[in-house]
Amino acid sequence: MLQSAIPFTRKDFGDDFLWGVTISAFQNEGAHDLDGKGASIWDTFSRRKGKIRDKTHAQVACDFYNRYTQDILLAKMLGFNVFRFSLSWARIIPGGTGAVNQAGIDFYHRVIDACLELGLEPYVTLYHWDLPQALENKGGWCHRGVVFAFENYVRVCAKAFGNKVKNWIILNEPFGFTALGYMLGVHAPGKIGLSWFLPAVHHAVMAQAEGGRVIREEVAGANIGTALSCSQVIPFTNNEKDLQAARKADALFNRLFLEPSLGMGYPVDDFPLLKRIERRYALWRDWDKLAFDFDFIGVQNYFPLVVKYNAFMPVVNISEVKPRARNVPTTALGWEINGNGLYEVLKQFAAYDGVKKLIVTEGGAAFPDLRAEDGSIHDTDRIQYFSEYLEGVLKAKKEGIPVDGYFAWTLTDNFEWAEGYRARFGLVHIDFETQHRTIKSSGYWFRELLNLTT
Repeated sequence: MLQSAIPFTRKDFGDDFLWGVTISAFQNEGAHDLDGKGASIWDTFSRRKGKIRDKTHAQVACDFYNRYTQDILLAKMLGFNVFRFSLSWARIIPGGTGAVNQAGIDFYHRVIDACLELGLEPYVTLYHWDLPQALENKGGWCHRGVVFAFENYVRVCAKAFGNKVKNWIILNEPFGFTALGYMLGVHAPGKIGLSWFLPAVHHAVMAQAEGGRVIREEVAGANIGTALSCSQVIPFTNNEKDLQAARKADALFNRLFLEPSLGMGYPVDDFPLLKRIERRYALWRDWDKLAFDFDFIGVQNYFPLVVKYNAFMPVVNISEVKPRARNVPTTALGWEINGNGLYEVLKQFAAYDGVKKLIVTEGGAAFPDLRAEDGSIHDTDRIQYFSEYLEGVLKAKKEGIPVDGYFAWTLTDNFEWAEGYRARFGLVHIDFETQHRTIKSSGYWFRELLNLTT
């Protein structure tokens, strides 16, 4: 039925290509205070008036804590061979440091075992934005102590799960949680200003490397990566000010966490403001601790950015030229749809000598899902989105770029951070009143693609 909509086959990507779906602890699990779990910064933030657009919370979310078997079965049924999920730091160590909650450890063992029993390879993300509130009370990512707390947390996880889990992602989109949470204030913990953002960046860069070192030490044969948000940056015009704005934006959005991990330091030449990290927030001995030899870099690309010089924009002097002003196709969140942008960032990241392998660890789109009279959900816009972006991946592979997998965001509709439940990204629809799951046409599209053998 859907074959005509698939312009490629699974075999075009190679027999070893990884096909995955991904979820996150806070967005999916619910059970916010069950079985000893501590509060996270998102538990706190979502209670603040006006912070979540639809005035909802994630106390129940997708109820993955109780329905994980059903959801993992759905991932298997749709043909995927990888299930990427994150661990809740506050579920494992409720106070951020100190006592370990055995009930949290036991839960993730059940999730991992369910994956393995079904032949799904677990890719475990150690940090997907839900810092324990107890650590935020001490300064969160702005406080140097978070690096040591994270190192301890990673060691607990490695010792608990390392005999079963070999694929690890240290941080999920560190630029996202530092910029949105510690500079713009639109995500947890809601802090605003460079004096929060710059130390948060530095400590996240340090934690990214330290976490990798702990996994390398504790888990034999580990495959270790980190997942970075990235966008093709396009200058609005070719005048020198717009070109300079694009270089600055590229340093901020694409290079800020990648280049330190490769031993290159911060991209201060194109973004001189980052020199403040060295002057104010770093110790001399930090510079030897920023790099780590990752086995893969996770690429998380949703849209390109078109930027121009703006003298009235404080500090950065950059502004985005919005997609709707350029009359280009967009998702429900106003994000430009452009599969070539994914191809361009894969090419950009692969050009670094220290990058061995790339995996697209997230990709997907929010669209309004309309239910037909027979109860089915025909999300043709989402199918077209995945088709276009996967064509970008295939183009990269054909050019020899070492991209080894694509993980769809996301398996089920979930709590989409500050958007609440109004932004639906899932291959599976959830009725959040009844928790009933309905596979969308995009889910069946993936099932057909992944079951094709010719």
